[in-house]
Amino acid sequence: MWQKVRAKDSPFAWKTDLPLRRLIRQAYMSSGMIEETGLWVERGGNGAPTLVLLHGLGANAAVWAGLRPVVEAKWPARWMMLDLPGHGRSCQRAPYGYAAYAAAVAGLLGQDEEVVLLGHSMGGVVAMVLATGWFGIRVRQVLAFGVKLDWMDEEVAKLREIGRAPVRWFKTREEAQERYLRVSGLKDLVDPDSACAARGIIESEGKFRLSVDPAANLAVGPPVDSIIRAMNAPLRLAAGERDPAVSAEQMRRYDPHAVLLEGLGHNPHVESPDRLWQLMESLPITP
Repeated sequence: MWQKVRAKDSPFAWKTDLPLRRLIRQAYMSSGMIEETGLWVERGGNGAPTLVLLHGLGANAAVWAGLRPVVEAKWPARWMMLDLPGHGRSCQRAPYGYAAYAAAVAGLLGQDEEVVLLGHSMGGVVAMVLATGWFGIRVRQVLAFGVKLDWMDEEVAKLREIGRAPVRWFKTREEAQERYLRVSGLKDLVDPDSACAARGIIESEGKFRLSVDPAANLAVGPPVDSIIRAMNAPLRLAAGERDPAVSAEQMRRYDPHAVLLEGLGHNPHVESPDRLWQLMESLPITP
């Protein structure tokens, strides 16, 4: 029997029979392609609210590999992570945009399903869009980290140039993996021989390319400011102290309690999953 006892220092911790708990959690885990949507989805757990983890531009669900064991151990309800459209193992099918991504995620959830959203970089923006209340789900809380809030015209133009360029092919797997790790900000954080690095590339007829559709870069552009103003759920912003994408001053325009994670860069979920989860545990969420 589960003993549903809330620990004082964490809104997520349950005291229970660990072997039984682990067995039950494993029974609810699944991963694979959902043919109707063309999306690669990984799920686990049981109960509400559902924790949805949303990766950033160019990445995929494999970047949560370090955080996933923490989620499995400490989140006492359902959880879901996916490769967003045009990324990883999911189908490459334009058009791409923040709202298009949000609709794809909402399509994996039930009508009025209660969710908590954890989003990195562009995934944080997708989480904000979902929190507008326009997609038929009920968002309890958004934790968005590493989100670039201010874009210069030339930065958007550069990504649009990349988005319209043809796919770049590489002669070797090593070259493609090196490129993936560099453009995703994971170089020196992820082993080039790891499953995470492998998920970032595709092989076809002896050649290799990144698994992200270049056109996915065309999603960037709409001002984040207007999205935040449309939200109907609590927002907590965070970033690594060394993240070049966003500053504490920029975040605190929207969230006076925004958090800087000392010593970390743009990928706290990879650099220090436990510290990111501590931030999750500090939020007023009651599953």
